[in-house]
Amino acid sequence: MKMEITLLDGAIGQELVNRSGDKPTESWSTSVMLENPGLLDLVHAEYFSVGASVATTNTYAVLFDRLKRVGLQGQIDELWSVATKAAKGARDDHGSGRVAGSIGPLMASYRPDICPPAQEAAKQYADIVAALSPMVDVLLVETMSSVDQAEGALIAACTSSKPVWLSVTVDDDDGTRLRSGEMVSDLKPMMSRYQVDAVLINCSRPEAIGDGLEVLKSTGLPIGAYGNGFTRISDDYLQDNPTVSALERRIDLSPADYAGFAMSWIGQGATILGGCCEVGPTHIAELARMIIKGGHVIV
Repeated sequence: MKMEITLLDGAIGQELVNRSGDKPTESWSTSVMLENPGLLDLVHAEYFSVGASVATTNTYAVLFDRLKRVGLQGQIDELWSVATKAAKGARDDHGSGRVAGSIGPLMASYRPDICPPAQEAAKQYADIVAALSPMVDVLLVETMSSVDQAEGALIAACTSSKPVWLSVTVDDDDGTRLRSGEMVSDLKPMMSRYQVDAVLINCSRPEAIGDGLEVLKSTGLPIGAYGNGFTRISDDYLQDNPTVSALERRIDLSPADYAGFAMSWIGQGATILGGCCEVGPTHIAELARMIIKGGHVIV
């Protein structure tokens, strides 16, 4: 059956660090925007050139609590501006596409145990929602690891008039569970309280995503996925102030392998696809090729 597929881009922060030649630091995905903002333009342009139809802003970690730890909190407005202008500029130069405003977890990825409760988190998210909403086509709340963590971001995001996509991250070995240990199905009561326009799974091993998508299908919302290329989320990464160097890149996830997983997600009904950490332009190019070969249309 012919389907209309929204094709997201892939890793942004890692592409910036790889191209800059710098070693990853705690602020690895943000400081490079201040030091060499032109690199971000190139990354977005390349993803559009290989077939992506969405540019995701490099704002995942541009949150006050994260920037304060590295002394960059005073430059938060500049960082939001650089990130959104780069994504919009690439979209405009390409002549089509959309911009998704990325909103990541407070404190740290995969650590819902140290995230503030939902009502408090919502207050912290208010500024980024206000900053991104006028500049983007959709708000992408991503890598949420627990029900409460997702709710905190949704309380703030759903005050915007822009569509909201919620993306959660699942257990490396059991895709029916969030990284908190809660069931993916536990999201449903919470989601019914907010205007969510799509629900996805991201930053998870591709092998685990299919089982999670089966659960999300019952929400009746558009579903999607963008997996990562890590062997797994290591215990070292779950310590305080980690860098991506604590994670191991897979050597068995070629562009063709990744596209194979993604095409199986389309078979499950997914209509929003892309890549997360360690999934780069070559992966997205192959996925675009396979989507078109499969008789689908990228929109």
